[in-house]
Parts: sequence; structure tokens; C-alpha cells
Amino acid sequence: MTEKIRIILVDDHAVVRAGFRMLLATSETIEVIAEAARGEQAIQQYQDLKPDVLVMDLSMPGIGGLETIRRIIQRDSEALILVFSVHHEQVYVNRALAAGAKGYITKNSAPEQLPEAIIAIMRGGCYVEQGLIRLNSKLKNAGDYQAIITEFSPREFDVFRMLAQGMSVHNIADQLCLGYKTVANYATQVRKKLQVASVIELVLIAEQLGVVQR
Repeated sequence: MTEKIRIILVDDHAVVRAGFRMLLATSETIEVIAEAARGEQAIQQYQDLKPDVLVMDLSMPGIGGLETIRRIIQRDSEALILVFSVHHEQVYVNRALAAGAKGYITKNSAPEQLPEAIIAIMRGGCYVEQGLIRLNSKLKNAGDYQAIITEFSPREFDVFRMLAQGMSVHNIADQLCLGYKTVANYATQVRKKLQVASVIELVLIAEQLGVVQR
């Protein structure tokens, strides 16, 4: 990775942003190009500066973090957003990922996790701090998931594997020479069979089974 990853930091506390900036300044591959204190400001900066990754909190005045994620994703479905929040509860993680975030870590995580998560997302992956997502309790172990995946059609498995590698539906369609809607339907079938709501959960299953590695 020759060029630095360009980051916008979004948090309503200036002291926290300063801490983020100092932490990321130790990385040779990451550059903070702007800061924002509110979601509205972050949306405008994203449009003006086109950063590689947006690192943002959820609790902010104004429209708040979740709505900010939704609005940015509506404008740019390929946007890379990492949530860096004090909230560790499952409901916040699920809502952020459903809104379109590609990763979620807490402010209590180890310092090295922030640059690690940014780089992972930039490389096309997803990154969720360990323990923040609990997979569907109806499927109790890896054997249950393995049995389901064994029954996938060849195309379903291809789409499962590529989604788990962080590829978008558009990119998968191009690589497999299929229509976007066809791949989107395969993706829906895969998530339904595995009983997951987000790509992040799908990634965790793929990692658990050794289909992909973090």
C-alpha cells in the first residue's frame, strides 16, 4: 500500500479527536485529513474530500451517528465507515452494521485495533471487535453452519466466499460475469440459509469455518 489511507475523524469531543489523531499519527500508512464534530459536517466533508475511510462515533448532537451512516451510504454505497464507539451493546453493533458500516470497535479496545481495523476495511474486508457479535443461537456450533454450506449450490458458495472476502455485490457480479440482480438474489439466499442479517455475521461464520482468514 504505497499511498496513505486518508481518514476523516468524526466525534463531538475535541479531546477525543486529538487522542485519535495522536494514535493514528504513529502509523506510516494512515493520514487524518479532516475532523468533524457532527454528522451533518461529516456528510459535507465526505462529499468534498472523498476520504478512504470515515472513522466515527455514534453518540453526537444533531442527526447522530446512525443517521449519518445511512445518509452517506445512500449517496455512496461503497463508502467505508468504521464505528469507534463507547457502546458495546449488541443493539448498537447490529444497527450500525445494518446501516452500512464496514466495521465496529469500542473505545475500550486495544490501541492497535484502530489502525488494524482501518487497514482491514481499506483492503476490502470487514472488521468487528471480537465478542461484539453473537451469532444466531439457533445454530449452536460450526457443524451446523458447515452442514448448511455443504448444501450450497456452486454459485451460492462462490457468492458466500466472495462476500466473506469483503467484495461488493457489484464486484462479484463483474467477476462471475453475472447480472447484479442475480448476484443480489444469491446473496439474499445465502444470508437466509445461514440465518444472518449482515455481511459481518457472514464473515464471522466464514472465519469460524476457515473459508477466509482475518
